[in-house]
Amino acid sequence: MKIAIIGAGNLGVSIARGILHSGGATSMYLTRRNLSAIRELEAYGNVTLTSDNREAVAAADILIFAVQPGHFGPILESIKDLLHENHVVISTITGFGIERIESILGADRHIIRAMPNTAISVGRSMTCLCANEKGGKRLELASAIFNRMGHTMVIPENRMQAATVICASGIAFWMRLIRATTQGAIQLGFDAREAQELAMHTCHGAAELLIESGSHPEEEIDRVTTPMGCTIEGLNEMEHQGLSSSLIRGVVASFDKISQIRKG
Repeated sequence: MKIAIIGAGNLGVSIARGILHSGGATSMYLTRRNLSAIRELEAYGNVTLTSDNREAVAAADILIFAVQPGHFGPILESIKDLLHENHVVISTITGFGIERIESILGADRHIIRAMPNTAISVGRSMTCLCANEKGGKRLELASAIFNRMGHTMVIPENRMQAATVICASGIAFWMRLIRATTQGAIQLGFDAREAQELAMHTCHGAAELLIESGSHPEEEIDRVTTPMGCTIEGLNEMEHQGLSSSLIRGVVASFDKISQIRKG
């Protein structure tokens, strides 16, 4: 596949690394104003760096946009005359809906919105996808691309903001939980390196257990709690201190904020 990533910032580079690590591109163009920051990606051999978005669009069939929302409209205007029937436009821009993209490019283009997270760089992204009517014919292709770097779910566009909170912001939420567990382990006597290793691998194991078993989290909790045991004692104390309610309130607060940004 000939892929161009327009906007090789943090997310764009994460997507590029994920695709390149999985061998998902025959050629890749990356665009950025300051190319010196991404020169090491040329080591892959099939990567071309350029500051010219039009050059990248002309050389690719799959266009992944990872630019700032304020830049997206003008960039689409600048390249729309280059688009042809085979082009697939994939936007990762938060709050920039399909209807707005269609207003610039037209509804006759394959338009897909994707919301990955930064774990895409290590092949573990949870990516949500939605599309316009014509883009629906290319959702299988988009899923194939992003499934090489994790897991995908096709959802209605009206759930994309919520997906951004759960999946993209969610990386930060889980990092904070791992950090807190690490701090607890240090207080119990482990050094910082050991504490983080214990916390992150236990977190990874918990997620894999649910993925492989298909169980509800409470089923797995029941397996490790015993009457009057230390696990239920710790869980109840966390709930008394508001663990679940704080997490839910944080998720809702993040969603409220992203909704305000979109209205603005």
